[in-house]
Amino acid sequence: MPELPEVETTRRGLAPHVEGRTVAGVVLRRPDLRWPIPPEIARELPGQRIAAVRRRAKYLLLDTAAGSALLHLGMSGSLRVLPADAPVRAHDHVDLALDSGRVLRFNDPRRFGCLLWQPPGQTHALLAGLGPEPLSEAFDGDYLFALSRGRKAPVKAFLMDQRVVVGVGNIYAAEALFAAGVSPLRPAGRVSRERYRQLAEAIKRILRYAIGRGGTTLRDFLDPDGAPGYFEQELAAYGRGGEPCPRCGRPLKQAAIGQRTTVWCGHCQR
Repeated sequence: MPELPEVETTRRGLAPHVEGRTVAGVVLRRPDLRWPIPPEIARELPGQRIAAVRRRAKYLLLDTAAGSALLHLGMSGSLRVLPADAPVRAHDHVDLALDSGRVLRFNDPRRFGCLLWQPPGQTHALLAGLGPEPLSEAFDGDYLFALSRGRKAPVKAFLMDQRVVVGVGNIYAAEALFAAGVSPLRPAGRVSRERYRQLAEAIKRILRYAIGRGGTTLRDFLDPDGAPGYFEQELAAYGRGGEPCPRCGRPLKQAAIGQRTTVWCGHCQR
């Protein structure tokens, strides 16, 4: 599943081709993805200028004066700007025709993504109650320490709670915990303020690096044969269970935490 850096890479890749453009038309090749596509998409978007492409957590928003189209890529979705006459392929479910003569095309083989509507001045239910963005000033070690007091859940599950902080999925939680030397099994309420400061700094550093790598490996969003340029993962822990720890050489441990596979070093992470 695309995580925050991959979604931010997508946003940055699309923005130059979409922002400032007017939606000339909407083509819905099916009435639903994960949920039904609301009628406002076809009714309100045509004729509207896309003022901005924003990201909130793992959602993308196309802002117009009439409201915002709210998109999630799900497990396998992708967005691409293509010529208007580009052949329609399997799982090309939605086209937003632009006044540039191109289309913004949403492809989603597994249909776990969504296309929804957020009226002006409102916050969609999917976005309500979300925690701060991890790269914002509102997110730091003091925030994590205060929120974690009394919590018995493993710190990894705590970090992946979208009400605590958005966008820190399985990959980046594992990598940040490894970088900060914190065991994913440690109860969230038993992590010190100083270690939360180190952990918050590691999250910010790793996410920024992943976004930067996504930018440097970004393939052409105008190429119908290309794949989105997701972060070329250079991982120290995630997916490496049983392999030598990059620091101490001992085998990395692996277990399930919150139904998600977790890898860590029993020696380097405490």
